[in-house]
Amino acid sequence: MTSTQIAVRLPDDLATRLDQVARATHHSRSEAVRRAIELYVYRLACERDASRYDELPLTDAELALADDPASWSGTPPW
Repeated sequence: MTSTQIAVRLPDDLATRLDQVARATHHSRSEAVRRAIELYVYRLACERDASRYDELPLTDAELALADDPASWSGTPPW
């Protein structure tokens, strides 16, 4: 996988918190920022999907096609 280097300016307090997280997790600043961006992008996608369901909810026919979780064999009890 190729990568692109970017520069980001952070307020001092946020940079300090980033360094604390990086030290506590034994990761680099880059890894901490990369993970934060991945989570942020994922969250935005989830929010977009949720808003689309609000705009156009599933029909009763579509809901009828959904699996009943109670009928799943091998589903862990958590």
